[in-house]
Amino acid sequence: MAATTFDLRGGSLRRTLAVLALAATTALAACGSDSDSDTASSGDQPAQQSTTTIVKNDANAATTITLGSKNFTEQQVLGEVYAQALEAAGYTVKREFNLGDEKTALKALEGKQIDAYPEYTGTALGSFFNVAGDKIPKDPTEAFNLVKTNFAKQGITAFPPTPFTSSNEVAVTKETAEKYGLKNISDLSKVADQLTLYGSPECRSRIDCLKGLEDVYGLKFKKFVPVDVSLRHEVLENKKADVSIVFTTDPQIVRNGEVLLQDDKGMFPPYNPTLLVRDDVVEKAGPDFEKTIVLVNSKLDDAVIQELNAKKDIDKLTAEAAAKSYLTEFGFEK
Repeated sequence: MAATTFDLRGGSLRRTLAVLALAATTALAACGSDSDSDTASSGDQPAQQSTTTIVKNDANAATTITLGSKNFTEQQVLGEVYAQALEAAGYTVKREFNLGDEKTALKALEGKQIDAYPEYTGTALGSFFNVAGDKIPKDPTEAFNLVKTNFAKQGITAFPPTPFTSSNEVAVTKETAEKYGLKNISDLSKVADQLTLYGSPECRSRIDCLKGLEDVYGLKFKKFVPVDVSLRHEVLENKKADVSIVFTTDPQIVRNGEVLLQDDKGMFPPYNPTLLVRDDVVEKAGPDFEKTIVLVNSKLDDAVIQELNAKKDIDKLTAEAAAKSYLTEFGFEK
């Protein structure tokens, strides 16, 4: 993975160097590929506009786009990146962020409460199209193409995805890993009945969460406790959870010294975000919409999104400020 030139203000150099190392590892583990460029080079991805700067078109002001997001940091940051980029292109943008889980967000899109929101390919295949975990393609491009084909039947366009993947992963503290000799998820089989797992409320029924850990790995935990997704690391820190479901792009993994257990049975699919947009919105928005989204997606690799997440969760910037720093640093805005 090439080193990012993303701004390292605010004393985050050491954190970002650690993030770069983690990103290289998680990209291999989560994507089932040796390079994030597999996604970026999809045959379905249109040629990028020749400029590296968003071009404002005053005519776009007549088109209002309502952008949504799910209810955690990365989604809010992505929502702001897209909102500010589209505003820079001249569109009138409304925000409906923090909607809830994926089912709530898709319902809002289908019901026209929102016009677009970012979704993860693996989540879409498992939750919306009932693709069994072992049937979800491990190649990010194949997974995206399957998502795109399925949504097209429902009048929804899946835009070319980001280079980064944000996979669910099983995390424990370093202390727990050393105590029980945990390196792989399979290692939990000997101690799961002594451990408490925390995950989001929908984790119980998802193949990429508790259900998969039970069905694929045969794990039977002492207890499963649903928790707000924003507390996924806090419950490990305060020792309420022995095991927690986290995201590979979480900056807290490095900060807290958490251990991600290797998915040795390949349960977790690719999770590259794709912006879902209703076809009627794509038509009214015109070509500037897709050009803008493709452009700002181009630099969102693993290291950059981890740094953006860190700006909000660790540096305590707003999602708006984090997104603004990204668009400014890479020169997307004039």
